[in-house]
Amino acid sequence: MPQSLARLLVHVIFSTKYRAAVLTPEIRPALFDYLGTVLRDQDCPSIRIGGIEDHVHLFFTLSRKLPIAKVVEIVKVSSSKWLKLQSSDFADFRWQGGYGAFSVSPSQLEAVSHYIQNQERNHQEVSFQDEMRSFLRRHEIEFDERFVWD
Repeated sequence: MPQSLARLLVHVIFSTKYRAAVLTPEIRPALFDYLGTVLRDQDCPSIRIGGIEDHVHLFFTLSRKLPIAKVVEIVKVSSSKWLKLQSSDFADFRWQGGYGAFSVSPSQLEAVSHYIQNQERNHQEVSFQDEMRSFLRRHEIEFDERFVWD
């Protein structure tokens, strides 16, 4: 086959360092727009971006030219620098070191998009840690609690 063709839908989740609740409702819309721009610039068009004060969800189509680790690195470094320029309140801002990345079937596109859109409601009863544990278990990813959180 002379062409390389792919459509890989990816749901990525990562938190602020130590899950600090610093992503205010005022900054989130601009941050989500910025994250979408960074993804687009990496040939990873976003489908839905959302989150709450201590973490974000990125749902996008993975570029066939970049590994997921590189995309997440670019997004985190760029958005961290961007946040620091927005206000002195973010002078010490950092994302957690790791992330969770989960493949999504095209048949689940609407469900995942809806889930991300409703983060505020979802987290009225479920913490970030419990949400992440649920995703890891559902996707059969083995993990050690000692090394998941930072």
